[in-house]
Amino acid sequence: MKRGNAPLLIFILILFGFSLWVILPGNGIFGRDDFKLGLDLSGGSHLVYSIDLTKKDPAQTDADVIEGVKNKIERRVNAYGVTEPIVQTIRNERGSFVLVQLPGVKDIDEAIKLIGQTAELDFREMELDASGRLVFDETGKPKFTAVAKAKGSDGQERELTGKYLKPNAQVVLEPQTNKPEVAFEWNEEGAILFEQITQRNLQKPLGIYLDGEPISWPTVQSVIKERGVITGLNLEEARTLAIQLNSGSLDVPLTVVERRDIGATLGEDSLRKSLMAGIIGSAMVVLFMIAYYRFSGFVACLALVVFVALNLAIFKLIPVVLTLPGIAGFIVSIGMGVDGNVLVAERLKEELRRGRTLGAAVEESFRQSWSAIFDANVTVFIACAVLYWLGNTFGNFLVIGFATTLFIGTALSMFTQVVVTRTFLRTFVGLGVARRPGAYGVLKQ
Repeated sequence: MKRGNAPLLIFILILFGFSLWVILPGNGIFGRDDFKLGLDLSGGSHLVYSIDLTKKDPAQTDADVIEGVKNKIERRVNAYGVTEPIVQTIRNERGSFVLVQLPGVKDIDEAIKLIGQTAELDFREMELDASGRLVFDETGKPKFTAVAKAKGSDGQERELTGKYLKPNAQVVLEPQTNKPEVAFEWNEEGAILFEQITQRNLQKPLGIYLDGEPISWPTVQSVIKERGVITGLNLEEARTLAIQLNSGSLDVPLTVVERRDIGATLGEDSLRKSLMAGIIGSAMVVLFMIAYYRFSGFVACLALVVFVALNLAIFKLIPVVLTLPGIAGFIVSIGMGVDGNVLVAERLKEELRRGRTLGAAVEESFRQSWSAIFDANVTVFIACAVLYWLGNTFGNFLVIGFATTLFIGTALSMFTQVVVTRTFLRTFVGLGVARRPGAYGVLKQ
């Protein structure tokens, strides 16, 4: 065995064992969750919203409004516990859009309700009669009819809405009573407005409304500027209110322009057929490699097993959301791994025909193949980068999935082609396994 090969062999075996441990079903420890499946495989809802930028505040740029809409939708989706959601903005000649994909959300009407189209968070002051007394509705609750307004930093009167709230409202416990409270924080403009509003509403309730529906009406205990807390809630009420405050209000109206639900049944069928195609294709490759290149083909197949294990482990650890095109990218990367091994095996046969010893032929075959392997893989890296950019620009996540898995697979295939295959060959040659040229597919002259 070549000096220095043993530590490398041990490293590869440890890496392979760790990869198997990650791949096997586990209990969520260190990445041992199930593979993350994309919308096309797990089912869910697909929505595209058109952003009406004609209704934006003139002081805001289009880019700021679009980014704000995206962030608020992400917070709403995340707050309700949807796993692996995709929220992406798209800008083209037809306008500006937000694409939302919600794996696992089967009811598309529920998805639309969850995201909200024009959810508006505002604050309202109590209605007083001519003598300054509270006006109650038919249920006996105070009526909040006036949206709270105050002068902003530029002297102009503005309504106090959720867009001035920082998205960091959270449930905290009051140190003395240990009762839950909702801590909230305003941005600079919101602090200016809220100070004036709390000043004139001291010891009075202030209504908090979401889409015109009251969600809370806490009593103002003191003048508040940047930060404050809402008390008098139980834990569940506090949690719900924190989510509602963080959801904020959208700066511009959204319109649903595309809606469709994707059934999990279709995804399961596609996944089953894809895996079957991958297994059949891999088996044919293994048979060809062993039949044509004999022992070097067998070693290449061992390296491919390591490659597949490493690849799947990385998919779990990152994690990579697997879509059908993503699986296709993974299978194509297996082909890239085979391609490099074919180059090495052909060079090895040529060197053996020239009469080199087996050990020298192995080293020379890798040295001569390296430039071709490098060029081929760099070309694929460039193609992946272009595909990823195009997919990201036009909001096509299927293309992004293909580019991502192909990039990861190609990078790992370089490692297995150059390091794993060579280490295995050096090991077997050093141990005296398969010494005859015929074992490598070299026929007698």
